[in-house]
Amino acid sequence: MSDELILVLGATGTTGRRIVGRLRSSGVAVRAASRHGEVRFDWADPATWDAAVTSVTRMYLMAPHELPVDPLFVERAVKHGVRHIVLLSSRAIEVMGDERLMAAERTVRDSGADWTILRPDWFDQNFDEGFFQPAVLAGGLAVPVGEARQVFVDAGDIAAVAAAVLTGDGHAGQSYELTGPEALSFGEAVRIVSEASGRPVRFGGTDDDYRAQQERLGMPEEQTRQEIAAFTALRDLGDQQATDTVLRIAGRPPKSFRAYATEAAASGAWAG
Repeated sequence: MSDELILVLGATGTTGRRIVGRLRSSGVAVRAASRHGEVRFDWADPATWDAAVTSVTRMYLMAPHELPVDPLFVERAVKHGVRHIVLLSSRAIEVMGDERLMAAERTVRDSGADWTILRPDWFDQNFDEGFFQPAVLAGGLAVPVGEARQVFVDAGDIAAVAAAVLTGDGHAGQSYELTGPEALSFGEAVRIVSEASGRPVRFGGTDDDYRAQQERLGMPEEQTRQEIAAFTALRDLGDQQATDTVLRIAGRPPKSFRAYATEAAASGAWAG
C-alpha cells in the first residue's frame, strides 16, 4: 500500500470522517474531499473533480442523500488512474425502488475499474447525527414500517469494513451487506434511545403517523406519498436478518444498538 493514495469523498460526513481517521491512524495516504473539507469537492462543480482524483488509486465513493452519483465523474476518476471503487449504497434498494442508488451501483459495475459495493442497513447515527435527531429531540418519531425488524448498524463498523476493503485484496466484484448484531423494530430502537437519553420519545409506525409528521414538517404531499409506498414495500419484506460481514471483513464483532445509544447519550448527543 506504500504507493497507494486513497480518495475519500464525503470526508466530513458520518462515514467519511470515520474512514479517514481509521486510514490515517494506520499510516495510509488519504485525500479527504468534501465541499468544506481539506480538498474541495462538489458534485455540482466539475471544476473540482480533477484535483480530487489526480494520482488516486482507490476511492471511497458516496453522494449525499438525494444526489446522484454522476457517471461522468466516475469515468473521469477511472481515466485518472483509479483502479478500485468502493461504493456506499444501501440495503433493500430494489425493494424500496431507490433508483438513485441502483443507478450508482450500475455505474461502478460498468466503470472498468474493480469495484466493491457496501450495503449497510439503517445507520445507528441517524438518531443522533442524522435526520432522526430532530424528531428524537422533539419527543416523537414516525417511520411507517410497523413492527418489521431492521438490523441497525454503527457507522464505525461501516468505516472499519470500508477501510479493510480499501486497503486489502480479494474484495473486487463483491457486494457486502452490513448490519449490526441484532434485529430490532423501530419501536424497540426508539425505546432504547429514550432510556439512554432520559428523554421520552414516542414512536409511530403507521402510514397516518408518518403522514401527520410530514405535514407538520411542511413536506410536499406527493413526496410523502412516494415515501410511504417505499416504506410499505420495506415493511412487507418482513424482518431483516443480521449478517456476519463486519466480523468477517473488519475482524471484530459489530457494536450493539444499545452500546451505541449509551455512548451517544454520554457524548451529549441528546442533551439540552
